[in-house]
Amino acid sequence: MEIHRNVSEFILLGFSYDYHIQIFCFVLFSICYAALLGGNLLIIISIHCSPLYHQPMYYFLIYLSSIDICYTSTVTPKLIADLLVERKIISYGNCMLQILTLHFFGGTEVFILTAMAYDRYVAICKPLQYMLIMNRTKCNLLLLAAWVGGVIHAFPLFGVVISSPFCGPNEIDHYFCDFFPLLKIACIDSYMTGVLVLAFSDTQALFPLVVLFYSYGSILYTLRNQSAEGRRKALATCGSHITVVILYFGPAMFIYFRPPTTFPEDKIFALFYTIVAPMFNPLIYTLRNTEMKKTLRKVWCQTLLLKGVHN
Repeated sequence: MEIHRNVSEFILLGFSYDYHIQIFCFVLFSICYAALLGGNLLIIISIHCSPLYHQPMYYFLIYLSSIDICYTSTVTPKLIADLLVERKIISYGNCMLQILTLHFFGGTEVFILTAMAYDRYVAICKPLQYMLIMNRTKCNLLLLAAWVGGVIHAFPLFGVVISSPFCGPNEIDHYFCDFFPLLKIACIDSYMTGVLVLAFSDTQALFPLVVLFYSYGSILYTLRNQSAEGRRKALATCGSHITVVILYFGPAMFIYFRPPTTFPEDKIFALFYTIVAPMFNPLIYTLRNTEMKKTLRKVWCQTLLLKGVHN
C-alpha cells in the first residue's frame, strides 16, 4: 500500500512560548542532564573498577546506568537546544528515529528493572542458592531477554507510526516525538489503531508488573520471619530499587495505560521518566546503598592518591 506523506518536518510546540520560562528551563534541564551523565558514568566506572562488578545486582546496575544515558539522550539534548530557538523543528526522519530509540531503550529499561527485582527476590528468599541461580550466564540471558523485550515493545509502535500518512498539520503538542501526539496529527482515523497497539503494549507490560509485584510481595513475606537487623539490611537494598521503579513506572503508566488520547499534563509527566528518574537513579543507588558509598570512596580516593603520588 502506498503511503502518502507530504510532511518533511514537524514543529514541536514544547512547554511555553514565554522567553523567561524557556531560559529557566534551559538552565534547569542543562544542569539535570549534566548531573545525569556525570552520575551514571560515575556508577559505571566505579563498579567496573571494584569487586562489586562480580555481584549480579551491580552488574545489572551498570547496564541500567548505560541505558539511562542512551534513553534520555534521545530526547534531552534536542529539548535543551530547542529552548534557545523560536521554531522548534525536527525532520521527519529524525522524528521517526526518536520514537524508535525512545521506546526501544525505554522498553529495555523496564525489563532490566524487572531482572533486578528478580535478583533481589532470589537474594532474600533463596539466599543459599543465590550464587548458583544468579550466575553470570543467567545474568547475561536476562540482559539478552531485556534487549529482546525492548525490540518487541518498540517495533510495533514504530511500524504503526511510520506507516501512517502525514499530509496536513505538522505541529506536535509535545517536546519530543511520541506515539499518541503523532497519531493525533495523522491523516487517518487512528483511534482504533492506537487502541490495538496500546492493548499490545499493555499486555507486554503485564509480565514485568507481575514479576515486580510477586518479587516484592515474596520479599515482604519472607522478611516477617527475620530479625529487625536482617529486615533493615534487606529493605535498604530493596528500597533503592523500589524508589526507581515508582519514579519510572508511575508517570509512564499514567500516559500509556489509558485510551489513546493526549492531555496537556502529559508533557510534565513525561519529564519524570525521560529526565527526572534517570537523573535520580545514581543518587538513589549511592546515597541509600552502603556498599556503593564504600566503593565510591575507595575507588576515587585510590585514584586521587595514585595521581598525587605520580605527580
